[in-house]
Amino acid sequence: MSTANFLAQDKIWFDKPRYDEAERRFYERMNGSSQTTQDVGANSILQDIARARENIQKSLAGLKTTLSNRGSDQPSLSQQSQLSTSSSSAADQGELICRIKSLELENQSLHKVVDDLRAALSKLECRVTVLEKSPAAASPAPAAAPSVPYTNGTTVQQKTSAPVKEQEEEEDDDEIDLFGSDDDDEEAEKLKEQRLKEYAEKKAKKPALIAKSSILLDVKPWDDETDMAKLEECVRSVQADGLLWGTSKLVPVGYGIKKLQIACVVEDDKVGTDILEEEITKFEDYVQSVDVAAFNKI
Repeated sequence: MSTANFLAQDKIWFDKPRYDEAERRFYERMNGSSQTTQDVGANSILQDIARARENIQKSLAGLKTTLSNRGSDQPSLSQQSQLSTSSSSAADQGELICRIKSLELENQSLHKVVDDLRAALSKLECRVTVLEKSPAAASPAPAAAPSVPYTNGTTVQQKTSAPVKEQEEEEDDDEIDLFGSDDDDEEAEKLKEQRLKEYAEKKAKKPALIAKSSILLDVKPWDDETDMAKLEECVRSVQADGLLWGTSKLVPVGYGIKKLQIACVVEDDKVGTDILEEEITKFEDYVQSVDVAAFNKI
């Protein structure tokens, strides 16, 4: 709020001369002054005008000082904004330089990878050309040998390749072997039977996979007075082929009652959840019910 507005709203400041004039008249009447009322009114108006002029001058002087102070503060704000913009631009330039360097490094690594791939491709092309020019590739493919299952087939290929060479030599000599193929077939069948027997023996020696499951049981007592240690002892007393008990803990249920949460591992073909529930619920003095909390295949 400016000083002019403040003075405009201050009524006591402008009414004060009237109070002073009334007080002066009161004392003049008390003292018997002979001054006329017209002169007194004229003097009071002149005094009011003079005081109003002084107040207006003071208010204008206050406005000038405030405006000059504001004008002096503006250069400092502009300098600060220039400094902030310069600092932000410097930071942005630094980030751009870092990004450019990282991109250059990535570009160099990509160039190396491309060069390696080109070298590998050129080597492969050379190998392919060498294989195409080799005489083995030009020769016709031999007849397919009888396949022997579950073997690597190295010995069979060696024995079957021998007749091919013999046939080539015989073709050169214009001779035909009528009984060589029968011998090769017999040898291949014998080898096939031998390999099958070896495979069957290895398969019989390997142990069969046993399906197992991990079960988490919740065993609930009758009330809070049930001996939980005795209850756990009763549960662990259940023994069966393919059953292995694990860790256990007491889990609060409510009203001071706790349930026994116990884990076990069972073989699926030998032990099931129904058998476990039946055996555990036989302890009627301690066990109220049995629930399966989790069941996972191993």
